[in-house]
Amino acid sequence: MPKTSDKVADPELDKGQTFVSHLLELRDRLMRAVLSILVIFIGLIYFARDIYTLLARPIRAVLPEGTSMVAIQVPSSIFAPIKLTLVASIFLAMPVILHQFWKFVAPGLYQHERRLAMPILASSVALFYAGAAFAYFVVFPLAFQFVIAFAPEGVSVTPDINYYLDFALTLFFAFGLAFEVPIATIVLVWAGATTPEKLRKARPYVIVGAFVIGMVLTPPDAISQTLLAIPMWLLFELGVVLSRFYMPKPAATEEVDEDRPLTDAELDEEFDRADREMDELAGRPRDEGPRDGDGRS
Repeated sequence: MPKTSDKVADPELDKGQTFVSHLLELRDRLMRAVLSILVIFIGLIYFARDIYTLLARPIRAVLPEGTSMVAIQVPSSIFAPIKLTLVASIFLAMPVILHQFWKFVAPGLYQHERRLAMPILASSVALFYAGAAFAYFVVFPLAFQFVIAFAPEGVSVTPDINYYLDFALTLFFAFGLAFEVPIATIVLVWAGATTPEKLRKARPYVIVGAFVIGMVLTPPDAISQTLLAIPMWLLFELGVVLSRFYMPKPAATEEVDEDRPLTDAELDEEFDRADREMDELAGRPRDEGPRDGDGRS
């Protein structure tokens, strides 16, 4: 008779192929994200000087008359606008980047997890943009006005364009992350690490922590520190309210207390199960008859 060659599945080989396929998919997702950044960067590079002028508008508006920004290093006038354009490209491509991340992790989630995770991802992007906009339109004018007004008499404030860019990007990043507080709160409750009640009890520590973070991430003035700490606190309260909709559902079945006494119905069931097992071992059919209160035929 002809021999049949039956292939036996190798679990280790299957795991290796699955790992390689995940790596290939991750590479494709990363390439698409990088390509989106590159496309936006190419489209914006021509307007690099205008983008930097737009970024410098808040500080230029409060500079003393007759002063301007300077470029201390020779290549700063070239590299600073290009660096800002690259960061702006990443900033604008963030929805595409998160979409690629979502397409990579979504197949491993349950249906209800997908329904909950998608609003969180979309909200995180919107909140980060809101934090950056709050920093540009509210914090920058007040903070720079305070810094320049605090300068000693006879000192001419002429900010370097490279240092100003680093300072502005730091504030954008700080306020963008600060506005992610509701998302972090919801994720912690969703993961079961805490509950809304525990978060409410920790409110005093959160308020103190918000002011400490504002002191570390913002310039050494009370205005910018307060403008970062108060939104963080209010967004924390918003996250506590919304986290109630993301609380893990309790288990459908309760654990049985093994120490409690059995009821009459449970005793009858245990006797019946024991008799059935004895009949099966003896190899004889069993007559299913009525039982009395003691569980005997």
